[in-house]
Amino acid sequence: MTKAIAFPEFGGADVLRPIDIELPAPGPGQVRVAVRAVGVNPLDHKLRTGELAGFFPVSFPYVPGFEVSGVVEAVGAEVRGFAPGDAVFGALMGGGYAERALVDAAMLAHKPATLGWAEAAAIPTAAETSERALAVLGVRPGETLLVHGAAGGVGTVLLQFARARGITVVGTASESNHDHLRGLGAIPVTYGEGLAERVRAAAPGGVDRVLDAAGRGVLPLSIELAGGADRVLTIADIQGAQEHGVRFTGGAEGVEPHYTSAFAAALALHEAGTLRLPLHRVFPLAEAAEAQRVSEGGHLRGKIVLTV
Repeated sequence: MTKAIAFPEFGGADVLRPIDIELPAPGPGQVRVAVRAVGVNPLDHKLRTGELAGFFPVSFPYVPGFEVSGVVEAVGAEVRGFAPGDAVFGALMGGGYAERALVDAAMLAHKPATLGWAEAAAIPTAAETSERALAVLGVRPGETLLVHGAAGGVGTVLLQFARARGITVVGTASESNHDHLRGLGAIPVTYGEGLAERVRAAAPGGVDRVLDAAGRGVLPLSIELAGGADRVLTIADIQGAQEHGVRFTGGAEGVEPHYTSAFAAALALHEAGTLRLPLHRVFPLAEAAEAQRVSEGGHLRGKIVLTV
């Protein structure tokens, strides 16, 4: 048995509660990890509320959590490159809000000793989403990319991936996060009324592609600025994507995941000493409900992480 935080029904953050779950031995290609930290993502609360029930069905009680860092306890058959005692981080298809979790070895990477547990848990979802979004958008070196919600967990990593590839980034955020964006090499603009004019002033040559990581009704404006719906991608607005003919990618719609290349890109920046992984707040696992409330409130700078 292992202790976990789960929701037995759809609802507000109060439906999250501690439970004991039976965790089987790792199967072929799987690794059992003693979790040290787990990242909190918008997907967690969207699943809890039932918002994505038709897109991402869950079985109750459901343990959220899609990225962890920790120590390998056991490996299943056909696992190569990982052994008990290894420090790792990686992604999983739910089950991370727990003391132990099963993770596919293909979605794991070794954690350097110079990388903290909380920071490592902030990498998987943001890095893979960033790598996938850049690939789906087809943004190239020398182009200009507009990112809505640029100061959050995904935006923070995506800006660094893009800048390392010679892509100019204009990022929307509240004024309190502008210095944060400048430090990541982006050109900050304030969202809200008059955004189009501010973006045009920041990028007089225009923007080539737009990524919506905010999901706050910005798709029509994005299409206008980019010159077409085919140049816009959202990771945060499924309904808006359908209404406006914009592509959506959430990692569960058949797009090939990019874990290996994403982790390699993040670790290369870390090794170079340039990877920045700001943590908005760190909560103990027992306070997962409060962590999700903060996540739902938005306006984050960096990542929310739970520690175990």
